[in-house]
Amino acid sequence: MEGNRDEADRCIDIALSAINTGNYEKANKFLRKAENLYPSQRAKDLLQHVSSMSGTSSSKNQANGEGVRHRKSEKQRTTSDSKSDAEVDYTVEQLEIVKRIKKCKDYYEVLGVTKEATDSEIKKSYKKLALQLHPDKNRAPGAAEAFKAIGNAVAVLTDVQKRKDYDLYGSQSDDLRTNHYNHTHFHHSEHSNFEYAYARGFESDISAEELFNMFFGGFQTSRRPTTGGGHHSHYARREQSQQPSLAFGLILVLILISIMSSFLTSDPIYSLAQTSKYPVRRQTNHLGIQYYVKENFNTEYQGSLARLENSVEEDYITTMKQNCYRERTYRESMISRAKTFGSRSQVAQAQQLKTPSCDNLARIGINTRFSIF
Repeated sequence: MEGNRDEADRCIDIALSAINTGNYEKANKFLRKAENLYPSQRAKDLLQHVSSMSGTSSSKNQANGEGVRHRKSEKQRTTSDSKSDAEVDYTVEQLEIVKRIKKCKDYYEVLGVTKEATDSEIKKSYKKLALQLHPDKNRAPGAAEAFKAIGNAVAVLTDVQKRKDYDLYGSQSDDLRTNHYNHTHFHHSEHSNFEYAYARGFESDISAEELFNMFFGGFQTSRRPTTGGGHHSHYARREQSQQPSLAFGLILVLILISIMSSFLTSDPIYSLAQTSKYPVRRQTNHLGIQYYVKENFNTEYQGSLARLENSVEEDYITTMKQNCYRERTYRESMISRAKTFGSRSQVAQAQQLKTPSCDNLARIGINTRFSIF
């Protein structure tokens, strides 16, 4: 029975091609054949869909009178079938993920994360979805719009100020009726945070494709050559036109943007060290990590305290791991030097060198046997 699975999948693919061209009779034939070869829920669902569509088509034909039947020769039918098979270039799974994105009401739902998610969790979810929705990989209807949607979502939720504004204003969807804008809408409810985000301008400052390349370091997806027009040929032409000079120009622009942003960036919300600007000491609830904030923190900060403390703990652990690595490396080098050129007392002295960062990690229960590289 298992040996018939590949043949059943091939029959389902042919049926999908027939559905795409409106040939429900042919689709029904191949879906039933797939069920006989290897029963599956996918085939059953498609059979139910074909039955409903066939009933709708039959009702229209009866209302309009007896339709004219066009007969084809066997050679013409074979040619038409092969052409239809080539037109469908996506799977049911790819179509389902596009539909899921369209139904989402806010950016958190688009990326499949909670409102307490950290930057690393948001970026991890984006990378997974981006590989599934990139136009070079997913050619299902609406995939390009869904790809843009996850790009906008990660751009907003990984920016501190934009995320704060989105959390404050994104739920006030009643204002949608007074906002007029020309953007693609995925969910037509008046109470959609997702649409309201578009209305207020919560979009990425760069294109979805540029954002994708930033996350994947110029990742190039494999594609077969195409000579057609439209969306696919646009990507083919752009890949062929990339030149070293263009890459150098982009690098220069990114450097300039980085320099300019350093002058416009607001102060961090917290500091791990006490300074005159950050005099107020606080402590995280989970690991008890001390951090410092400004005197107006309680009145100015309106974000999620739990999310902020998660960032504090991640920052602290990363810093301590780097320091611990340096401390251990220094102690080992001093022990080795003392054993080679020094005396026993110098070896003992080197072995007693402290590693305070490692001790801090051990105090909060973090395993210090690691390599940061």
